[in-house]
Amino acid sequence: MTRMLGLDVGERRIGVAISTPEGTLAVPLRIIERTEEADDFRAIAALAANEAIDTVIVGLPRSLDGSLGPQAKLVMAFGNRLAEATGLTVELSDERLTSAGARQPPTKAARKAPSRRASDPVDDLAAAIILQAFLDRRRPEGDGGQPAGGQ
Repeated sequence: MTRMLGLDVGERRIGVAISTPEGTLAVPLRIIERTEEADDFRAIAALAANEAIDTVIVGLPRSLDGSLGPQAKLVMAFGNRLAEATGLTVELSDERLTSAGARQPPTKAARKAPSRRASDPVDDLAAAIILQAFLDRRRPEGDGGQPAGGQ
């Protein structure tokens, strides 16, 4: 399985996450400060090339009722242009509540990791949540992510 990138596309920043080689875990990678769209695409393409990635999962910010609002339509258009400009496979994935989830108090394990200030951007964490949800949906039913023979 090849690795995937997850993107949380905002007006000022793009949060980026990457999957593990096994495709079971998403981890925050970096935040791209947006400039010109062509530069954004080059930065994403360079990350994809460096990490042998051919699929990018872009968070689609649907409204709570599931409808597509103005921001969702902008992100859909961004995803289409990204695919066209880079040749990468781009899939959209529902991202409702991911930024809110990224701002939740950390779990016990996460508290051991290097801390962030409350004012730090969480776009890369939101991208990891988007990508993890996508990976979890692809996991075969009954596979809890444990290795064969694991408990």
